Amino acid sequence: METVLITGGTGMVGSALTDLLLERGYKVIVLTRTPERGRNKQVTYARWDVNTQTIDTAALQQADYIVHLSGANVGEKRWTDARKQEIVTSRTQSSELIVKALLATPNKVKKVISASATGYYGQYTNHIFTESDTPAQDYLGTTTQLWEQGIAEVKSLGKKLVTFRIGIVLSRDGGALKEFYKPLRFGFATVMGNGEQYISWIHIHDLVRLFFNAIVNDKLEGTYNAVAPNPVTNKELIQAMARAAKGKSYMMAYVPAAVLKVALGEMSVEVLKSVRASADKIQHTGFQFSYPTIDKAMEQLFPKH
Repeated sequence: METVLITGGTGMVGSALTDLLLERGYKVIVLTRTPERGRNKQVTYARWDVNTQTIDTAALQQADYIVHLSGANVGEKRWTDARKQEIVTSRTQSSELIVKALLATPNKVKKVISASATGYYGQYTNHIFTESDTPAQDYLGTTTQLWEQGIAEVKSLGKKLVTFRIGIVLSRDGGALKEFYKPLRFGFATVMGNGEQYISWIHIHDLVRLFFNAIVNDKLEGTYNAVAPNPVTNKELIQAMARAAKGKSYMMAYVPAAVLKVALGEMSVEVLKSVRASADKIQHTGFQFSYPTIDKAMEQLFPKH
């Protein structure tokens, strides 16, 4: 039985990945500041603290693989200067802690699989971003670049590294979809801005399969866009969700960009940004998406009873 050590393992993606790993016979250790709150009896919870740069070395020594998902939620709070700093440091300092621990502790870790984000890319409506594109010079572009650079240090320790630039994750358990759905409970399918901005998205099921694939496929290395092969506009995504959840009983509503800027502040830039990221590189490794189209994804997420 191989062991996977997960940072950020109590979050939406980490929880779903843990379920898949347990199902496939792996031992899972979740690093958390509060291991005493761990609820899954099949999981071992071990302590780490990014602020004090401490980690349970016994847990690290058991690991064959590390999945690095840790980082403050980008969309959870308004982007004050303090929050923006927290978003950056939660990623860079957690990566720094992993690298330091691997350097200082005898271990058998073969591969590190790290999250990043399509926020790495800039805004070009007609451009389809590939993994070789340069990072945007904006806040999220700089943040994701620092994130990737921090964890890249594991390669100098002889570890393989896979980095997934994750798009908008579609799950009923949280994330963007939960926010998109809120107005629909009252019958309104709410489009952001003019709705023409592209969204690179991925179904939670496919995302955790990608992380699992990185564990079982020894040849997989490098950076990959973790996005479905068919990006859609914000309007198309909202309409697909509304059709799947409500049939025809909904009304379209638009939230003007000016209103979003007042409500969200600087974060509105990301809501209105258009990013089309290519899934070609990961598909060329043989990976097949279970939910390649937005309609198929939404039909699974909102099944007809």
